[in-house]
Amino acid sequence: MRRLSLVCVFVLLVGSLAGVSPAAATTATQADDCSFPVTMTDATGTEVTLEERPERVTTTNPSAAQTMWEIGGRSQVVGLTQYASYLDGAEGRTNVSASFGVNVERVVSTNPDLVIAPNASAGDVTPLRQAGLTVYHLPAATTIEDIRTKTATIGRLTGNCGGASEANAWMDANVDAVRQVTADAEDRPAALYPLGGGYVAADNTFVTSLIELAGAENVAARNHTQYPQLSDEIILKLNPEVLFVTENSATIAETEPYASTTAGETNSTVSVRVRDINQPAPRSVVSFAHNATAQLYPDRYDADSYVPRSAVTKTSEPTPADHTPSTDQSTTDASGPGFTAVAALVALLALVCTQQFRRRRP
Repeated sequence: MRRLSLVCVFVLLVGSLAGVSPAAATTATQADDCSFPVTMTDATGTEVTLEERPERVTTTNPSAAQTMWEIGGRSQVVGLTQYASYLDGAEGRTNVSASFGVNVERVVSTNPDLVIAPNASAGDVTPLRQAGLTVYHLPAATTIEDIRTKTATIGRLTGNCGGASEANAWMDANVDAVRQVTADAEDRPAALYPLGGGYVAADNTFVTSLIELAGAENVAARNHTQYPQLSDEIILKLNPEVLFVTENSATIAETEPYASTTAGETNSTVSVRVRDINQPAPRSVVSFAHNATAQLYPDRYDADSYVPRSAVTKTSEPTPADHTPSTDQSTTDASGPGFTAVAALVALLALVCTQQFRRRRP
């Protein structure tokens, strides 16, 4: 046991010198170990077991559908909601949307082996389980790290571990590239994302993580969490310098109280697609990050900072057209992580070490 522990220390040192972090090495190996059966515990504390790779998957939220597309699992998806209709080929899947949430009967009609229900679909989990379906409920994603974990989880559940690893690598590469654009920016604009009716996105939300990634500060996150409804007086006091707007709120800067803020008076807005700012998934992160940063820092941003999938993967499967961020970079989709022999060895030993330490934990 002691000898193996010393080997593990050596592995960590070699991994560091080779540029492979222990977490990355373990993730790489887990991407290769995508066998079934698999048992995972979801956000409700329920152990969900899949005896074999699910061939029919229904998603109850667009972020899960987007993720399935990104990790190479689109052919498995048989049902999705209307808000995922932008995905290439979505029209060939059953629309399971109801006026609010999903229609349980429509979900059942898709005969799914697995239903993936993100946090926004929390109210649908119990009735779907009562209908006899296997449902995995994902926790809320409020950070980019959460999205990374969520992507890996969906990949493991659906037998697309390698694709999930690739999607995360692509997302991470672009996150790092965008952060370099604003790394030394001193005056970060005070921003706000109004949802209408006084509601805004505040702290502990995916939206705030994106706003910060683009090099701005969400002023609502200073003293508020989640999605509070703020009075006109508080919004005026926050006095954002820039407003994030979507196709659904393009003219909100012209309405009160926003028109009387610095953002409204100077007509300072950052226009992003609603699906990019509202759907916590890899493609949303990449598209939002480049689009928003280009608008906030036009003198700093360079379109060459975009990292295409082909730069981090090694196959030639084409990417859907709207993988391209709205800053007009082109991209090609790909799959298959390119690990060196040293990295692969480190990954294998790292997994062994991880399992050893887990067995030794009380």
